[in-house]
Amino acid sequence: MSHPHAAGGGVAVSGVGLVTPAGVGAEETWRRVCSGLPTAAEDPTLAGAPITVSCRVHGFDPRRHVGGTRPSRNDRFTQFAVAAAREAIRDAALDPRTWDGARVAVVLASAAGGVATYEEQHRKLLTTGHHTVSPLTLPSFLPNMAAGQLAIELGAHGPALHTATACASGASAIITAAGLLERGACDIVVAGGSDAMVTPLCVTGFAQAGALSRRSDDPAGASRPFDAERDGFVLAEGAGVLVLERAVDAAARRVAARALLVGHGSSTDAHHAAAPRPDGRWLRDAIQQALAGAGAAPADVDHVNAHGTGTRLNDRTEAAVLRDLFPAGPSVTSAKGVTGHTMGAAGAIEAALTVLTVQRGIVPPTANFHRPDADTADVDVVDDVARHQRVELALSNSCGFGGHNAVLAFAPGPRAGDGPARPKPSPDGP
Repeated sequence: MSHPHAAGGGVAVSGVGLVTPAGVGAEETWRRVCSGLPTAAEDPTLAGAPITVSCRVHGFDPRRHVGGTRPSRNDRFTQFAVAAAREAIRDAALDPRTWDGARVAVVLASAAGGVATYEEQHRKLLTTGHHTVSPLTLPSFLPNMAAGQLAIELGAHGPALHTATACASGASAIITAAGLLERGACDIVVAGGSDAMVTPLCVTGFAQAGALSRRSDDPAGASRPFDAERDGFVLAEGAGVLVLERAVDAAARRVAARALLVGHGSSTDAHHAAAPRPDGRWLRDAIQQALAGAGAAPADVDHVNAHGTGTRLNDRTEAAVLRDLFPAGPSVTSAKGVTGHTMGAAGAIEAALTVLTVQRGIVPPTANFHRPDADTADVDVVDDVARHQRVELALSNSCGFGGHNAVLAFAPGPRAGDGPARPKPSPDGP
């Protein structure tokens, strides 16, 4: 196998930042995901809703993780995005005080924007009158505001864009960012996704659509990607942000890439507003686009970080595509068994986890996967414990309402000795 970008070209992932139910920070998230310990729990804020289980981000303090004089002016989805971006920028050894802001772009994604702000202010409008509605309502809930606020903080004067392809949004943002780099529109892109949709309205809407797990009596066992007893996803919140730059530029800064983005693909089912096309025709097409960009064949794929929501239809369709395209059986995992479904952030969070898998040679397990059924059999789903595996090419799949499909292909960055080494993971964890 030959990756055409591995010899100095292509797009480098030089920094990673995460805020998830598994932890605030990339290392804390990675350890929890590798442990396979679910984060779903009873959520008191959802009392009275048809489903009261969620995956919340705990330990997040806007004053500490975002800072500034009034971080609460921003919706929670923006706070998550800023915190994850700061971590990713530090990880990439970049300093916004010294970079050329005209050459820095921001591409962030969200499926819903500041929906909690919207719900809160709408309640005020209906119950206490228009005079109680905050003048910051629109700057807080507009979906583009995470990108806008981050650009303000970073002094980034390149394109600041928002992508919205439902649950594929975070991956779509990374694809958009790669395109900006490939055509020379910027030199650095801060890209990813953030969502905070664990609200009564969103939970009720998903529950009414039959998309959520109804295991309220067993929250930890509710999210069951690919398992025979799966019955829906668990709604979650969080953010994932990557710093992307041309590999030659990262090398010139003497920063070793965590991984290389060597291919990507996107397509649309054009089939149904919420259900995937049953034969997976266009998810397969997006995967083939990503492989073509990587100069690789299906047999070259070692690992797939699946969309893996734990719904009957998604897992059946995705498993069928994986079986058909990859008869050699790459390892497959879904982080949603631990994190729940973070919506527009999922594609970026899972891209970051795929990057860490490629870099560290560790595939996290799929929590709550105990046995397949006829729909998910013959797929090598990693269960029980993390698997140590050399990964030369990995895919991260994302799919969204509206029929959106986005696939990212990652390969290792420079091997040890090719550039400055990063700190090794703790010997006490993956």
